[in-house]
Amino acid sequence: MVLSVGTGSVSVAPGQVLAVLLGEGGNLQQTLVLELRLPRTLSAFATGGLLAVAGALMQVLLRNPLADPYVLGLSGGAAVGALLAMLAGLGGLIISGSAFAGALLATLMVFGLAHGTGSWTPSRLLLTGVVVAAGWGAVITLMLAISPAQRLPGMLYWLMGDVSYARSPWPALGFLLLVCLLLVPLGRSLNVLARGPMQAAALGVAVRPLEWTIYILASLLTATAVTMAGSIGFVGLVVPHMLRLVLGNDQRLILPACALAGGTLLVLADTLARVVIAPEQLPVGVITALLGVPTFLYLLYRSR
Repeated sequence: MVLSVGTGSVSVAPGQVLAVLLGEGGNLQQTLVLELRLPRTLSAFATGGLLAVAGALMQVLLRNPLADPYVLGLSGGAAVGALLAMLAGLGGLIISGSAFAGALLATLMVFGLAHGTGSWTPSRLLLTGVVVAAGWGAVITLMLAISPAQRLPGMLYWLMGDVSYARSPWPALGFLLLVCLLLVPLGRSLNVLARGPMQAAALGVAVRPLEWTIYILASLLTATAVTMAGSIGFVGLVVPHMLRLVLGNDQRLILPACALAGGTLLVLADTLARVVIAPEQLPVGVITALLGVPTFLYLLYRSR
């Protein structure tokens, strides 16, 4: 994290970063570190942690390693909400609020369509999410086609994921910590549910309330992340899968590890996005997509 704060168009040595954090250093360095770089790095950490925990919860709920908020269309709903606000010429908190509303609308659509008149199943929920995500993609393409030329660059950058416009990271960090604490007593039940709903019910787990809890928490985590940094894909897919290879499938370890590893991954991706074509910057979503697409194809190949 210190390396990320010190990296950019103007480099700051790790020792100088630590000195600024301890209240030393000049005014220029304090402005650069405390007001520009540190909030961005913490925002990237919070966004990555939120998306990774949401992905891990979705994979427990659907018992499918391909489940991810991006694949299920939640990010697409948030993107449509934000783009509508941009097309209307609105800005600031209204764009964030529209993204949050879009993510929640996508959640309700996927869950409602998958449920239908009966109960939903993991495969039905996943298939519905993929179809809804494709629908959001078509709406986004239409909005980009009719948008004024002067607003198009900002809309495209938001769609590709960008933490440079994130304001305060503290609400997202606090929410991430709160969700991790709430999930601690559910660890054993999540382990059992990952083996199947019938086995969980036989061992005394209240399956349906637990599934509702997982879905609502994953949706809120996704909405918070997308609201803060735009549509960043594949973090919720890559991180839980990699941790599962190392730590096994114990959710009591996987979920808190996802918060740390997802945050670290996005901090590293954001650092790369700032230095690859410096002094210009890439959207961080480009870096995560370059990592996520091969992983997704590998998982798809293994699941044949």
